[in-house]
Amino acid sequence: MSLKQDIEMVKEELNSEEKFFEKAVITEKFIKKYKNLMIGSVVALIILVVANVAYSINKQNTLDEANSALATLQKDASSKTALASLKASSPALYDVWTYSQAIANNDVKALEKLKNSKTALISDLVAYELAAATKDLKALETYSSKENAIYKDLAIIQEAVILMQESKIEESHTTLSQISIQSPLAQVANALMHYGVK
Repeated sequence: MSLKQDIEMVKEELNSEEKFFEKAVITEKFIKKYKNLMIGSVVALIILVVANVAYSINKQNTLDEANSALATLQKDASSKTALASLKASSPALYDVWTYSQAIANNDVKALEKLKNSKTALISDLVAYELAAATKDLKALETYSSKENAIYKDLAIIQEAVILMQESKIEESHTTLSQISIQSPLAQVANALMHYGVK
């Protein structure tokens, strides 16, 4: 009985070794078959990680350069090198700086240059400022008819005031009625409708 158990134990051991070698052979075949794909995946992953790190470093350097240029411009607004650096590192921030300087200096020519800014906020504000500065009724009307205009209600108020100055009272009232009751300028519109007629 003991010999029979020993033989069974040896058979089991041989079976487990055979299974182990069988799995090793299958694994070896799999590795040989997909070796290039696995190496390519690892290399691609390494390249992706390196590219991501390089991009992050470059983005941070650009941000630091733009902040440094802006700080210099805040101290010395006439610095041409800081202005050029800001334009190169952050065109959107350059447009914001140029807009703020144009408003501060009441410079219509500088605003004209920003009319086609790629920064949506700046192009919207410039459109309003140019229409308001020139008191162009058509430009104010065009601006106030834009759906997401920032100063929409203010442009409507200015339209109405110009119409009142031209003695077009009915048109002025029609224009003022476009202002929503929830608007912060609703009271101004109501006052102009009631007391703005001279």
